Amino acid sequence: MAATPPSARTAQSHEHGPTPSEPLPSAQPPIVPEPLRIGPPSTSAGGVPAVLSSMKHAWEEMGVARGTQTLLRVNQPHGFDCPGCAWPDPAHRSAFEFCENGAKAVAEEATTARVTPEFFRQWSLVDLAAQTDHWLGKQGRLTHPMVLREGTTHYEPLSWDEAFALIASELHALGSPDEACFYTSGRTSNEAAFLYQLFVRRFGTNNLPDCSNMCHESSGTALNETVGIGKGTVTLEDFEKARVIVVIGQNPGTNHPRMLTALEAAKRQGCRILSINPLPETGLQRFKHPQTVRGVLGSGTALADLFLQVRINGDVALLQGLGKALLEREAKRPGSVVARDFVEGQTLGYEAYAAHLAGVSWDDVVEQSGIPREQLETVADWLAETDQVIWCWAMGLTQHRNAVGNIQEIVNLALLRGSIGKPGAGLCPVRGHSNVQGDRTMGIWEKPPPAFLDALEREFGFAPPRHHGHDVVGAIQAMHAGGVKVFFALGGNFLSATPDTELTAEALRRTRLTVHVSTKLNRAHLVTGRRALILPCLGRTEKDSQAGGAQFVTVENSMGVVHASRGTLPPASEHLLSEPVLVARLARAVLGPADAVAWETLVEDYDRVRDLIARTIPGFTDFNRRVRERGGFALPNGPREGRFTTKSGKGHFTVHPMPRLALEPGQLLMMTIRTHDQYNTTVYGLHDRYRGIHNGRRVVLLNAEDMKELGVRAGQEVDLTSHFEGQRRVARKFVVVAYDIPRRCAATYFPEANVLVPLGSMAEKSRTPTSKSVVISLAPSVELPALAPGA
Repeated sequence: MAATPPSARTAQSHEHGPTPSEPLPSAQPPIVPEPLRIGPPSTSAGGVPAVLSSMKHAWEEMGVARGTQTLLRVNQPHGFDCPGCAWPDPAHRSAFEFCENGAKAVAEEATTARVTPEFFRQWSLVDLAAQTDHWLGKQGRLTHPMVLREGTTHYEPLSWDEAFALIASELHALGSPDEACFYTSGRTSNEAAFLYQLFVRRFGTNNLPDCSNMCHESSGTALNETVGIGKGTVTLEDFEKARVIVVIGQNPGTNHPRMLTALEAAKRQGCRILSINPLPETGLQRFKHPQTVRGVLGSGTALADLFLQVRINGDVALLQGLGKALLEREAKRPGSVVARDFVEGQTLGYEAYAAHLAGVSWDDVVEQSGIPREQLETVADWLAETDQVIWCWAMGLTQHRNAVGNIQEIVNLALLRGSIGKPGAGLCPVRGHSNVQGDRTMGIWEKPPPAFLDALEREFGFAPPRHHGHDVVGAIQAMHAGGVKVFFALGGNFLSATPDTELTAEALRRTRLTVHVSTKLNRAHLVTGRRALILPCLGRTEKDSQAGGAQFVTVENSMGVVHASRGTLPPASEHLLSEPVLVARLARAVLGPADAVAWETLVEDYDRVRDLIARTIPGFTDFNRRVRERGGFALPNGPREGRFTTKSGKGHFTVHPMPRLALEPGQLLMMTIRTHDQYNTTVYGLHDRYRGIHNGRRVVLLNAEDMKELGVRAGQEVDLTSHFEGQRRVARKFVVVAYDIPRRCAATYFPEANVLVPLGSMAEKSRTPTSKSVVISLAPSVELPALAPGA
């Protein structure tokens, strides 16, 4: 992937910053001609294509021998946790305990390509910004700490001591600790996350925004209010016992492929599977398990018994329709549907919920959801037959204004049937990043509970700040207003992951210093404060050797199981630091030699960090012994164990108004989605194989009838405009693709379409950006795209 920069500039500096003739680096991926090819969507997920894709990525990035050996260590007891999704590992693991996208994630991190100081001497920020996100990621692993000095156009190397001294100088110059924000990505280990939040709070702020704010914050808010814990209530073993599994607002075939194995096993046990989503997703239609003869040579397993193609944000209407149908059955046969003993003994609010549904009209349910009543009645029959029901969801529910209501309507149905706290039943928010749940458990939260702060105060003898800090939206707003002057990111691609790309870029540019701890180059490194640092760290795949010997870290999966992760590859560079060591050295540089925490000693042996976690965070007693047991250990979970941990000690029914979609003529409701060739903002390739879209990402999926009404045709380029409270945002040159999507709905890929997501449009209570509910209109662009022959 090596290339010559468009302009072979040498590093240059200007006393008062770049000259007016020098453009700012672009905050958005460039618009480049793409030979887009559209074919039929795949009819099955997995199988031989998944195997070939996995091997292709692994061997191209790592070589055949290194690639094969590395993949055999993924998700193994003495190997490393996949840096991709947080799906749990089975008790009995195969030798190939990874999926196609997990293999891509490992290959991206373990690549043999390198980004050295010489690379940065050749490429200016503006030249780099003219490259695609895919190209940036393919340049390889970062090898040295790099600094962008004020007024310069190129990064240059510096020592670690110089980097920490620069950060300390900027932090000490602040008028208040709250003028700094410390972001966290979900791949950070428990050990690094615990040290990070401890450092930030000893510095004096709770400004700890993290990627949860943009994804499952709505789930945590909804579940804490209703069942008493912001996590799911099921184990992987529950999937083997469920009689109905509902997958709503989730695409496991692309985002959590190993989940398909659990769904296939459940299906073969006679479980019914219901898919609810605006788009038909290949992974929920048919799965070919790549490790079985049936999966490789046969037809695979049909998964979903029924697909309900809900309108975007029609989920409350659909779920209330199911509740109404169940209560109508209960009225005809009292005691046959509602779990009376459970509801009367363990819940509150049933009467208000039932009264609300009695006033809901079936016409409204059908109109707002887009689902015929007959299909809802069929599903109600399924739910009435069993209380062994698992509800799974992801971003399709969490990124709407009424996201908390979406999830609490699921809780209502689970409470109604008594489907919590028993085998084969419960709530399953499917997390993305491999340790995003663990980060929150370790205290990465801008709104820390008092009990957690009390524990820190007892253990470390200082008074942590008690006022709430900035979440992601608040951090962007504060940077834009000049209230935050230093932005530090422990992992992630903040610019591309957040909404309102141009406003976020302007906010970052208004800071004095931006710092990114990273393994690979991304667009967030190109849009900076007056000064910027890139600090390279070890990846999940690499050996971590400290004074106390070889180290391992721990992570928490999507179902609350904590287990070890041990890298096996030599580090990509001798100049890399592990995240725990990086945080410890940063803390010492900022807090000074008098700080009472023995930062250097703690990271000589990570067992010492885990001992502190055990004394501070409930559920981690005897942490070091238990995490060395095969499979790790499960954290306490009251609702899973049959007791609600709300203040009342009971589960709570809730009442929500049905959202009503009111679009003006020519408007559509847009959601952003991933391709099959990406994970979050990391773009592995340019093919969305399961949807039949190849060689391009700037596409908008539209219903064929809407296309006729709007006067656009397949292959045409259009400009998209979002509308919010009188504000307009524009994304140019998206190619129209006719697709099976409900009327008045549209779908686009992120991060390309994030520029359309208003920063001020957030979910109620959780403040999650509404990336799945963006009102847009479209207009033809001037030129047509280049299409490949046969497209």
